[in-house]
Amino acid sequence: MTTSPPDQKLPKQANAADEGYQKDLSRRHVQMIAIGGAIGTGLFLGAGSRLQIAGPSLAITYAICGLCAFMILRAMGELVMYRPSSGSFVTYAREFLGEGAAYAAGWFFFLNWAMTGIVDITAIALYIHYWPIFGDIPQWLIALGALLVVGAVNLTGVRYFGEIEFWFSLVKVLTLLIFLGVGGYVLLSGTHVGPYAPGAHLITEFGGIFPHGVVASLMLIQGVVFAYAATELIGIAAGECENPRKVVPNAVNSVIWRIVVFYVGSVALLVCLMPWSAYHAGESPFVTFFHKLGLPAADSIMNFVVLTAALSSLNSGLYSTGRILRALALGGSAPQSMGKLNRNAVPYVGIGATLFIYLIGVLMNYLYPTQIFEIVLSISSLGILGTWATILLCQLRLHKAIRQGRIARTGFAMPGAPYTGWLTLAFLLLVLVMMAFDYPSGTITVGSIPVLALVFYGGWMLLKRNDKESDSED
Repeated sequence: MTTSPPDQKLPKQANAADEGYQKDLSRRHVQMIAIGGAIGTGLFLGAGSRLQIAGPSLAITYAICGLCAFMILRAMGELVMYRPSSGSFVTYAREFLGEGAAYAAGWFFFLNWAMTGIVDITAIALYIHYWPIFGDIPQWLIALGALLVVGAVNLTGVRYFGEIEFWFSLVKVLTLLIFLGVGGYVLLSGTHVGPYAPGAHLITEFGGIFPHGVVASLMLIQGVVFAYAATELIGIAAGECENPRKVVPNAVNSVIWRIVVFYVGSVALLVCLMPWSAYHAGESPFVTFFHKLGLPAADSIMNFVVLTAALSSLNSGLYSTGRILRALALGGSAPQSMGKLNRNAVPYVGIGATLFIYLIGVLMNYLYPTQIFEIVLSISSLGILGTWATILLCQLRLHKAIRQGRIARTGFAMPGAPYTGWLTLAFLLLVLVMMAFDYPSGTITVGSIPVLALVFYGGWMLLKRNDKESDSED
């Protein structure tokens, strides 16, 4: 049972970041945002190629990365219990680490979702083109249509964002539950899947848990960990939630069981239904399984699911960047216009800025080769690592303040703090190092850190100079 901490003496900007928002997200919205954020196309599509590399040990890799994601979620949960804020980690970074850290964290987060959204738009158009009935519609027109619909939803009000995200997440959850139900029945009944008799013997007969060695499985960590990107969205949603101190702990704690069941459980079941070598890159392992069972519509069903996942990611990106840009603006780390709300209590300027980036992405998709998007997507991973590291550092500062008696206990402490926080930070550093050895995209990504740091520093200095000029004019 958790207890609400007493009101703390907060910085003026901390309160400002939450003024004007409506508390229209319900308990079911937040729970599904938490669950849906932990389930993406990395499981539905990426598991096939990863099974070819790691074999059955992919379940272990998902478990290790899932534990990291859960610790980040618990760190975020404790920060939310201390003080719910739509500015999320930007607001916490401002309070615990300083305005410079808030600036870097917020713009890294924006970089992540801006780059991810470009890929999402392209993916949506490609998924829709899969069905012949849409084959004659230009790809750019489909991308633009999806962008307009999701943009309209976000500009209308947070309740509509929460509702559409609820149904997007529900599609993903139901898909996995159906697979687990059908796969479990096939395993227990001994029904053949194509030429294979299901059972644990499929693991031992095809090279064991580590068919390509332990190193091959470990090298997958730097890709698998990003399958859990977007789990931090619960911290942003908490600022517009009814009674967040009651809802967030349950939503956060439920995620670890979803990770165990959906990721670890699904992979373990897949390799007991057919040999890991029966799954292939470029085809969802779930499609492969249902095809072997004789379900002809498996491709279309899974295409609909991954389309839903891409739309969910695009929807979440617009929602979160709008709130983060507003939090940055209220602290002087972004143009002041991004702090404005429309009559629906939505930060429309921030959302509009993200929409503009996405439109550029549509144009880039038309003008440049697909290799550009691989680099863009890999660079977005730096934004994810930066966001997660900020959350952990803020929790460590919060934990220290609680231990010193300067802040009341939250009632939802991160397990094993502060040691688990430092261990999770070390794990993220390991991921960054591993990325550098993923040639060529990883080398380009890690090598871009000094360039990004220089750009961010230049932007920070420009904003501070403008602030000084404005103060002198006043």
